[in-house]
Amino acid sequence: MKASFNREALAEALGLLTSVVPGRTPKPILRCLQITANKKEVRICATDLEVGINHLISEVQVEDAGEVIIPADRLAAVVRESADEVLSLETTEGACEIKGADSHFIIYGQEPGQYPAVPGFDGDSDLEIALGELKAGIEQCLFATARESSRYAINGVLWEIKGKKILLVATDGRRLARCRADLASTPSGKALAAKMIVPAKTMSLLDKVGGDDKEAVAIKLLDNQVLISCANVVISSSLVEGNFPKYEDIIPKDYDKKLKLSTEAALSAVRRAALLTSEESRGIKLLIEKGKMVFSGSAPETGNAQVEMVVDYKGEPIEIGFNPHFLIDALRVIKTPEFEMEIGQADRPGLIKSGADFLYVLMPINIG
Repeated sequence: MKASFNREALAEALGLLTSVVPGRTPKPILRCLQITANKKEVRICATDLEVGINHLISEVQVEDAGEVIIPADRLAAVVRESADEVLSLETTEGACEIKGADSHFIIYGQEPGQYPAVPGFDGDSDLEIALGELKAGIEQCLFATARESSRYAINGVLWEIKGKKILLVATDGRRLARCRADLASTPSGKALAAKMIVPAKTMSLLDKVGGDDKEAVAIKLLDNQVLISCANVVISSSLVEGNFPKYEDIIPKDYDKKLKLSTEAALSAVRRAALLTSEESRGIKLLIEKGKMVFSGSAPETGNAQVEMVVDYKGEPIEIGFNPHFLIDALRVIKTPEFEMEIGQADRPGLIKSGADFLYVLMPINIG
């Protein structure tokens, strides 16, 4: 194989590809990338056997076809540190030579033909969505997924197809985020009422895919796998096994204490009230009474903070505690200047709504 690459385009592709490569693995070949060139194009593949990326590289000139399997971290480091506009990659027996204007690297690789197959995208899609819609949905739910939970189903994001909409739902057991996005067309067949749990790692990868917001994302549903294609990138992923919690049962529907709040003002108030909390006193207290809302935080060894906000509220006073970081996570991704907050009793979850498409449920904490 011999090909000349635009260094910036190659570096951008490697940034995405290396995020799949496992740091530790009993299979050394998985720490490598497979680079395959034919007469017209070059494809680079990466996989950890759960998630794979098949990336068609643009801005490349192929002189000789071939294949090479080389360590991802070494190649990425050479490309990142190079100042050349064009880099030449040429394979010799068991190695890859990388040449710039004033540099020459030889990276030893592994035997071609041994790399696991990474799927491409063939045939028609089952679903299509604009890249901007998908990324906005990911931003509004991914933060709420569980990290390393033994309940595997909540380590991913639930995708639920309802008509021409897709619902993305994530929870870690203490909070739940649900957002709704528009599909590019009404799905048919098995996709019409599909439900699947996509790993958080895959969702994070999708958020990194470059391209115009209007770019179409094609999705194909297989038995225990999903294929997602956008521009020059195909992401293949195993689905999370297990049953996602019945999230509709968690969403409160009977609250009578409702407020409309400024997103920017509430975010500022939560951040300031949390300044004087500590690891031991992680919560902030919200006191809602006629005409005002008071955010307060305190720690015995530090002091206390109190931030007051004028609100249109005429109901009975209520006091409730929340984890401020969980509140901040939600307020940061709200796109509207105002949002609605609904409260029940002090021991019941709080509910945040932004327009018709974003909803967030947050369990209270006992501050004492």
